[in-house]
Amino acid sequence: MPYPARLNPHLDRAREHSKAWAREFAMIDVPQHGTVIWTEHDLDSHDYALLCAYTHPDAGAEELDLITDWYVWVFYFDDHFLELYKRTGDIESARGYLDRLDLFMPAEGEITATPENPVERGLADLWTRTVPHRSAGWRRRFADSTKALLDESLWELANINEGRLANPIEYVEMRRKVGGAPWSANLVEHSVHAEVPGEIAASRPMEVLRDCFADAVHLRNDLFSYQREVQDEGELSNGVLVFEKFLGLSTQQAADAVNDLITSRLHQFEHTALTEVPALFEDPLFEGRCVDPAARAATFAYVKGLQDWQSGGHEWHLRSSRYMNEGAHGLGGSASSIFSSVLATAPQRLRAHSSTPFSAAGLPRPSLDLPLPLRLSPHLSEARDRNVDWARRTGLLDGVVWDERQLRAADLPRYAAGIHPDATADALDVTIGWLTWRTYADDHYPLVFGATRDLAGAKAANFRLPAFMPADGAPMPTPMTPLEAGLADLWPRTPAERRPAVRRAVEAMTSSWLWELANQAQNRIPDPIDYVEMRRRTFGADLTMQLARGHALPTALHRARPVQTLEHAAADVACLANDLYSYRKEIQYEGELHNAVLVVRNFLDCPVERAAEVVTDLVHARLAEFDHAAATELPALYRDDATERTLLGFVRELRDWLAGTVHWHQTSARYTEPELGCRPAAVPVFGGPTGIGTSSLRISSLLPAGR
Repeated sequence: MPYPARLNPHLDRAREHSKAWAREFAMIDVPQHGTVIWTEHDLDSHDYALLCAYTHPDAGAEELDLITDWYVWVFYFDDHFLELYKRTGDIESARGYLDRLDLFMPAEGEITATPENPVERGLADLWTRTVPHRSAGWRRRFADSTKALLDESLWELANINEGRLANPIEYVEMRRKVGGAPWSANLVEHSVHAEVPGEIAASRPMEVLRDCFADAVHLRNDLFSYQREVQDEGELSNGVLVFEKFLGLSTQQAADAVNDLITSRLHQFEHTALTEVPALFEDPLFEGRCVDPAARAATFAYVKGLQDWQSGGHEWHLRSSRYMNEGAHGLGGSASSIFSSVLATAPQRLRAHSSTPFSAAGLPRPSLDLPLPLRLSPHLSEARDRNVDWARRTGLLDGVVWDERQLRAADLPRYAAGIHPDATADALDVTIGWLTWRTYADDHYPLVFGATRDLAGAKAANFRLPAFMPADGAPMPTPMTPLEAGLADLWPRTPAERRPAVRRAVEAMTSSWLWELANQAQNRIPDPIDYVEMRRRTFGADLTMQLARGHALPTALHRARPVQTLEHAAADVACLANDLYSYRKEIQYEGELHNAVLVVRNFLDCPVERAAEVVTDLVHARLAEFDHAAATELPALYRDDATERTLLGFVRELRDWLAGTVHWHQTSARYTEPELGCRPAAVPVFGGPTGIGTSSLRISSLLPAGR
């Protein structure tokens, strides 16, 4: 914990106020359905005022009172839900209970419903006292995070009823919602009177800061609450338990691994705050619109508030009787403790920058046996020659990044034929063209921009690409590169109704390649959670999913959690399978850092064979999660026959996408030894690595990199 903990001077007032508030709303010593949720002793010993005084050290007296009331309410809700629904497994009553809470969080206007229990009465009071002071954008974000915090309790309850333990990726994603840290982050903005502008709040750096904050807060809570949750409550939603079962570790080893992940997330927080947030303010997308001095000050105040919450939350966990905290002494934020923390975690920090590029990769070719029936388009054979002609016509066969032999060896038409088996011949050509363009671009960026650390050149290339995807039918400029020429040809042939989603997917993908280039320049192996979530973008999963779909889902359906679960799980199966098949190509021949096997090997500090086993297990676990969501979670969205048909069709298309993607990796020569052997030996531009910051670079004459 590298940040000092500080205590708000208004603690005693907040303690007195919060007890009176909880008593007023019948949260103390008042039975609920025959069960007393909290006694006065429970509230006193949990000491939520101390939590808020530590996590919001600079809040004024009134703000601290309000924030403490919010935390009393949210912890009371957690225990109220536990006693009434988790212990009984009454999921239908739980759903009705949660649905009613929406009535007390109106985006606009007054609350009109009548509260019927302490949770509803407390929420109505808090909402009325908080939202008049905030902007409409903040109210929407806060309502969304509060709703997620409440609604995703059903996910925990369903897992308890089924005796189902989440896989690590699923757990981290869902823990953010049900754990409440995004909700806490909204209250940080309120307490420091510094709202982050909406456009900045939606950017990758701020998203990463929120996610790192959430993950560190929740995983720390899991360490402290393991005994209470797992042994007393029969809870399955605990990171220590997830690591224990998935990795086959003892409880103490699993706790150590969770602690290492907390450290990794805090290192990612620091890295993002110091390198990505300042660069965001210079982004031409925001220049002159919202990043004025006041917006910058508000953003940095918010970042500092998240740091205060981390250290303060740690201090409270050491002291609250809610958790196993025997023997806690002193203030953990002292200079000696901070120094000890930095010193103890230095090996993990240094290991992330110590990769030796172009090392021999002795991992055998994987053999993934996945139950994914394959269908191939009947138009495949004739499409192959048309694809070569198209690539030559648009300049992709430039002899620098690609030549015809490489294109034919990759056999991207087979990829398209598997993910879009029912396409017409013309539609299949468009899908093949997009896959070819995306794969060429993925090879182009590290070869052209990575070899010279030309991040500015990559940004300039990205800045021009949207002009070749005009949203309003505007004329395109003259293409200056094969990338631009290919995009200019594909865009008019893409169905008009798919273009907005395709454009968003292309922009997300090409932006993510800048993240890869920055890591490569720093010789920095990514944090495992950041890697998994960015890998979906760098792989272009959303783009290729868009190409494989017959029709887009309505927005409301697409945003539903079961649908998002299906998409994310499918994307991870594809991305992790890609990393297994491309490991030798990327590590030995390209000096890459962005491969799940390398990331797991670095994080667990284990042999490469063990890392590959973990990644393989993740592939199977995410596919099992996909099947579970399709069978048990998706039916909750079936409102009528038409909706059911739409969603079942969506699942079939995703299965085709998965089958085609995995089949292509198993059959394409792109990752085989004969194809790799055609490459000259790779040599870094400036010689071998010399330590932190060394980039793994390639001479410009080398054949292409990429995934």
